[in-house]
Amino acid sequence: MISRRGFLAGAVTLLAAPLATEAQQTGKVYHVGLVSVAVAPGGRTVLWRAFLDAMRELNYVEGRNLVVRQAAAAGKREALPGLLADLVKQPLDIIVTSSASETLAAKRATSTVPIVMTAVFDPVTEGLVESLARPGGNVTGLTILVPGLSQKYVELLKEVVPATRRFTVVTGRAWAFPQIREELLSAARQVGVTLSFAEGNGPDELATVLARARKDDSGAIIAPLDGRTYLHRRALAQLALQHRLPGIYWSREYVEDGGLMAYGAALSDVGRRAATFVDKILRGAKPADLPVERPTKFEFVINFKTAKALGLTIPPSLLLRADQVIE
Repeated sequence: MISRRGFLAGAVTLLAAPLATEAQQTGKVYHVGLVSVAVAPGGRTVLWRAFLDAMRELNYVEGRNLVVRQAAAAGKREALPGLLADLVKQPLDIIVTSSASETLAAKRATSTVPIVMTAVFDPVTEGLVESLARPGGNVTGLTILVPGLSQKYVELLKEVVPATRRFTVVTGRAWAFPQIREELLSAARQVGVTLSFAEGNGPDELATVLARARKDDSGAIIAPLDGRTYLHRRALAQLALQHRLPGIYWSREYVEDGGLMAYGAALSDVGRRAATFVDKILRGAKPADLPVERPTKFEFVINFKTAKALGLTIPPSLLLRADQVIE
């Protein structure tokens, strides 16, 4: 029987190939830990792929002078403390995280290893940094907190289904983003839409949530920032299609898996900018002195194939505003 400690240690996977002998002789080898609650072991998201691409451009190459270790919780937030405890026991120069829960777990696991966060909504309120301008401590990176961004979900969806009077906001259980909730409610009032909020973890619960939404006459769904639905994004997108519910999501990856639309910070750009933080820190900069940055690039993606399957006509004005239309 495998012990709990053994299982958690096994989930901290080494993603780099063994370093070649000649590479070890050229100089320092850097060890980077990638932490994700919403990714299964071995998985690499758009954000992580962009991060590693940018690292290569900065001359940090896996198999040569870079070792990447991944602590992946596969949606089990309660596993993070054990995963981080195992991660920080290994050689480690820096940790890169996504969400607030990952960053908090990393910060509790170490006060000395630098941490670069990438997609934390409000790092000041979460207690991760003292301020955006002067983070203090061992955490810096990027926030995706942009006031007013969540209102776009309601506005864009209303343009696609103008006659719809009820939307359902779908999240995982224990979703805690009061600012997003208030922005959604405010936008809904302005366009005359009623919002329902429904939570579900995993495909079975999400199936129940969407069936209930359809029964309650919701005409569309909104999936805001959330690691739980991200982990099960393909199931959510396909269930929405099955129940004929147009949806707008916070990340383009939902749309690549069959969702109708996505609007939000371009995660590929976030990943690339995270690499610049890592590079600066590996060269000697202190996280405490590197201001936290906001996203500068956003993307609006439409899945035209899904629109046709739902019998929707996307307004030409929306198609013109889209950064990408998936045929």
